Amino acid sequence: MTIQVLGSGCPTCKKLHQLTQQAVKELGLKDDVEYITDVAKLIEMGVMQSPVLAVDSKPVLVGFVPSIEKIKETIKTGQANNQDCCKDKDCDCNPGCC
Repeated sequence: MTIQVLGSGCPTCKKLHQLTQQAVKELGLKDDVEYITDVAKLIEMGVMQSPVLAVDSKPVLVGFVPSIEKIKETIKTGQANNQDCCKDKDCDCNPGCC
């Protein structure tokens, strides 16, 4: 699983990155949290607000800094989607997966 925080480098974006790192640690995951400040990546993902939390390059939280509990829930949901997927890249079995 890849976990990314995208933003401009402002204090709000940095806060989401910090909380996401803490959430990953509390969940006992070994995944790194990548911090991306490249605006082109935001556009590529189809989002126009920051900060963004992305799981497997898909935006899952956009435009605000949620509680750490919400971040953990969102990461766990992304992880569950990956584990349940049939791995067929063209499948429709689990929207948002693959």
